Amino acid sequence: MLLYIILGLLILVGDQLLKGWIVANVSYGALHTVIPNILGLTYVQNDGAAWSMLAGQQWFFYIVTIIAVGVIGYLFYTSERSEKLYRIGLTLMLAGALGNFIDRLHLKYVVDMFQLEFINFPIFNVADTALTCGVICVFIAILLKEKVTHD
Repeated sequence: MLLYIILGLLILVGDQLLKGWIVANVSYGALHTVIPNILGLTYVQNDGAAWSMLAGQQWFFYIVTIIAVGVIGYLFYTSERSEKLYRIGLTLMLAGALGNFIDRLHLKYVVDMFQLEFINFPIFNVADTALTCGVICVFIAILLKEKVTHD
C-alpha cells in the first residue's frame, strides 16, 4: 500500500510544482522549445477539458472528479493485492484527477504546458499524462486478467 501512496504523492506534488514553475517562469501563450520539432512548453489556462471542450463548466468538472475519486477509491479498495498493474493504474488515475482538481478549485482553470510540436494535439500537463497512463494500465490489467481466466 505504501508504494501506491508514494507513487500518487510523487505525481501529485510533481504536477503541482511544475505547474507553479510554469506560471512563474513561462510567459502565457509563448512557446519555448525543449526538444526541437518534438516538445515545447507553452503556458495555457484551460477552463475546459481536452480541446477546451465544456469550457467554463467548472461545476460539471467538480462533480465528475468527486465521483471519479470515489469510484477509483472503491475499485482500489475492492481489488486484490496481487493486481499490481491494476492498482498502479488506479493510483495514476487518482493522482491525475486530483492534480487537475486542485487547479480547478484554486485557480478556476487547469495549467497546461506540454506541447507536441509535430502534431496538432491539445497542450497537456503531468496530471493529464498520469490519468492517460493510468487508464492504459487498467485496460491492460483487465485484458491480461481476462486472458488468464479464458486459458
